[in-house]
Order: sequence, then structure tokens, then C-alpha cells
Amino acid sequence: MSEQLLDKDVISAVSDDTTIDLEAAFSESKVQNILDQLDQELVGLQSVKNKIKEMAALLLVDRVRKSLGLTAGAVTLHMTFLGNPGMGKTTVAMRMAEILHRLGYIRRENVILVTRDDLVGQGIGQTAPKTREVLNNAMGGVLLIDEAYTLFRPDHPGDFGLEAIEILMQVMENQRDNLVVILAGYKEQMEHFFHSNPGMNSRIGLHIEFNDYSVNDLMIIAKSIVKEQNYSFSPDAEKAFAEYLIRRRIMPHFANARSVRNAIDRARLRQANRLLMMRDRKVTKQDLITIEAQDILASRVFKEGVPDCEPQN
Repeated sequence: MSEQLLDKDVISAVSDDTTIDLEAAFSESKVQNILDQLDQELVGLQSVKNKIKEMAALLLVDRVRKSLGLTAGAVTLHMTFLGNPGMGKTTVAMRMAEILHRLGYIRRENVILVTRDDLVGQGIGQTAPKTREVLNNAMGGVLLIDEAYTLFRPDHPGDFGLEAIEILMQVMENQRDNLVVILAGYKEQMEHFFHSNPGMNSRIGLHIEFNDYSVNDLMIIAKSIVKEQNYSFSPDAEKAFAEYLIRRRIMPHFANARSVRNAIDRARLRQANRLLMMRDRKVTKQDLITIEAQDILASRVFKEGVPDCEPQN
């Protein structure tokens, strides 16, 4: 059916009341497989998943319309992901790239992740070649710019980030059929970035907000990580970790799933040390796989009311 829809002779013969089987077109695209994978990979985030489904529906219908000679202007594919770290933005970008590739909007389904340092040089004449090299490497796929708001530094006169922004805007406009740009960052900072750069904002077609995980969602993520690593929480450890999350998520530099993984890694360190300190050093398999409450409660979150040392990005 999809091949017929792309045949110009067939297009001319299609009447206004011809029925198009969208369900068949959707099935052929295999997009549902990607949506199902995204649903399995990420806990919660239902509003994000709904946005991706809506975008997939629009792209599918747009492709069918084009095959019938119906034009409504190109769909603006550039996006913004708004939210705190550790919310699965990179995973969503990867699945979005797969959808775009399956539906024929990009040539490659790869995602190139960059930050300011990859785009902006330290001296005169360095930024343009760096930015253009990144853009050339990303052509045909998706470019994900993390902490994109750092490109604009109004408190630093003459900052070279403005040069990178100008080049990005030109390419986003002139190469929008060949490159999809996703700008990611904290909501407040990104809103300020767009307010200060209205030209960039006008090139964005979809804004997706990643709201922080609830404690329940974080516990589901924690149990999944622990199981994946062939560990388990004891009942008391599970309660302790829930309390840890309640305290930790209101402290500085909390990074959602990333902070959960870091906390579990530190609990594993404490568990290993505890086992090694046992008097006879004889342990069972159950000992080796069980994280106990004391491995959680030893965190500085409980002792000093401050986060344990972890990356702050």
C-alpha cells in the first residue's frame, strides 16, 4: 500500500472519497514497536510519551498526505526537551530519531550528543569551524545539544556562543529537511534562552517538558537497576531507600534516575565493605546479592543532611 501511495500515476487516479488505510500504513512503518520500546525503557513520563505518539501520528499522516499530492507546508521537526538531568531525554531523542528514520524524514537514525564545549571555541576564529564540523557530522540525523542555554551568556560580552547560535539558526532553517536539532536543558534557563533569542524559538516545532519523577517512580527505577545488577533490597533496605529519596530529591543537584543509580553504586560499595569486615568473612550467595538498610542509612543524606559526592550535571 505504501508503495502505491508514492506512485504518481496512482495519485492522479485517487478521488476525494478514496479510503486510505492508515492502520495498515502505521503497521508497515513499525513505529508502534519503537513506542512500545520507549514505554518499557522509561518509567512514568506519560505526558512525554503522549507527545511522542502525537508527533508520530502527525508525521505518518503528513507522509500519506504528501504521497497523495496534498501539501500543507513542511513539518517543523526541531524540538526542545525541558527538564532536569536524569529524566531520559537522551533515550527519548534516540527513539524519536528511529521514528523519523522509519517514516523517511531523516536518512540516518543516529543521534549525536554535544554540549557547548563541542560547539564553541576559546578564541577568535575557532567557533565557526567547530560548530560546522559538528553540524556536518550530524547531517541526515539528529543533533541533541545538552544544556543548550549555556550557548548564550549575556554576562560575558563578546562570548563566542552567539556565533554558534547564529550558525545553528541558519542551518536549522536552511537544512531542516536534512537535520533535526533538539535543544535540551533546565526549563527556566531554556525559557530565558528563547526569550533572549526569539529567532531560535521560532524554529522550534515541539516543546516537550520532562517533569521530575515521583518517589514511587524513582523506587521503580531503583528496583529495576538493582535487579539488573543481580542485587536485591532487603525489606528494611527498601524502606530506607524510599526515605533516602524523600530527603535527597529536595537537596541540590538531584538528577532523578542518574542520582538513583549513583546512590545504588555507593550502597554497593558499602555492602562490599561490610561483607569484607565480617568476622569470619564467610558469606552466602544471599549475602552477596542483598543490600541491607545499613548500606543505605550510612549515606551522608541521613548523617549530615547533605548529598553524597556525585556529579552535579
